[in-house]
Amino acid sequence: MSLKVDLELVTKYNRPGPRYTSYPTAPHFSPEVKETDWSKAIVANNLSDERDLSLYLHLPFCDTLCYFCGCTNIITRNKDHVETYLNHLLQELELFGKLMNPDRKVVQQHFGGGTPTYLEPDQIRRLGGRLQELFPHAADAEIGCEIDPRGLTREHLVALREVGFNRNSIGVQDFTPQVQKAVNRINSESMLREIVGWHNELGFESLNLDLIYGLPFQTPESFEKTLKAILTFNPDRLAVFSYAHVPWMKPNQKLIKETDLPSPDLKLAMLKMIIETLTDSGYVYIGMDHFAKVDDELAIAQREKTLQRNFQGYSTKAGVDIYAFGMSSISQVDSIYAQNTKDINLYQDQIKAGTLPIEKGYILTDEDIIRRNVIMRMMCDLEIDFKNMSRNLNLDFKIHFGAELSNLDEFQQDGLIELDSHRLKVTDKGRLFIRNIAMTFDAYLGEGEGRFSKTI
Repeated sequence: MSLKVDLELVTKYNRPGPRYTSYPTAPHFSPEVKETDWSKAIVANNLSDERDLSLYLHLPFCDTLCYFCGCTNIITRNKDHVETYLNHLLQELELFGKLMNPDRKVVQQHFGGGTPTYLEPDQIRRLGGRLQELFPHAADAEIGCEIDPRGLTREHLVALREVGFNRNSIGVQDFTPQVQKAVNRINSESMLREIVGWHNELGFESLNLDLIYGLPFQTPESFEKTLKAILTFNPDRLAVFSYAHVPWMKPNQKLIKETDLPSPDLKLAMLKMIIETLTDSGYVYIGMDHFAKVDDELAIAQREKTLQRNFQGYSTKAGVDIYAFGMSSISQVDSIYAQNTKDINLYQDQIKAGTLPIEKGYILTDEDIIRRNVIMRMMCDLEIDFKNMSRNLNLDFKIHFGAELSNLDEFQQDGLIELDSHRLKVTDKGRLFIRNIAMTFDAYLGEGEGRFSKTI
């Protein structure tokens, strides 16, 4: 399905808004949610063996600083720091393991960072092997790792395969030398080609490549060259992120000169080129920054209305609880979110003391759960069937959300949605504006808005 982008509408709707990896969103998390709240939630959650599990592990270390980065990371070349952190991470897993129902299955597992492959291959084997021992994994579990191509060896990928990993996500960002130098991230096309060759040779099932547009010195013409080079690798999925320049929140971004950034008009022209090029090349625009081949699990899940959205982005696994480990990671079960501390020393001290390192979280109300369901289905299915949603939520959708439905006129007039007495459906034209449409159902909109990136 080839899409065309209307830049006038992009300009009109491009304002700050949540990405809805959760609802309520992270700015609403509170330190009033304590470790005791989370421990009780884990015990209650494990009384059942019916819900599958998704595991996330945060490995924050990087060899060098990428100036654009917005992640929680630690720049070091001292491998002793990595080993110390790994030992504490394994201890955190042991604490969790004691609370786990052994009949529950892991259907999804992800290493994020930082740079997970900054670990040595034997450290990957040790961590991955212990996860397999502590948490029974389903035979078809999706097990993926984020990869920085710099410093990666074939042995890293061999180690990942040995402990069950079957998919990789590689950060490319841009191939243009001037852009790479400006953001302190040098990784050549030939480097990536060798790594993708290893990936295919070792039998990984899925490949995602990450790009960023809006970086210094990028132009629509230069980024189109990167994009066309990327397509020769035939990735199953692509994530093409918009760079958000927020140096007041991420001090490392002060190393990027604002005068080197593309103008808003150039950035919008890049967005138009990206969407039109990828959809013309056979990729489905899932939504937000994500594209997938027509036969990829993400595209299939969206068509079958089983797609999910959580802290790792879009996911094919429905009805899972998320247990997250390591500094800054966020867990989600039932009606509670819990986030670990971002302070590595505090994290390690709490693990030594035998306590879960929770810094803050959020306990959802009944109304929060209702609105989360609506927003997540809108973000994933791109439509709401009023009768089905009323049955699922045990309420009359059109009455409960009467005010919100009456505020959709502008989207309808601009051709972004179709609205009748039975359903609300996002048009192909409206896919680009899904965050704006979902915001209509957000009861907290306006609180902490300055902390959000722009919607497009």
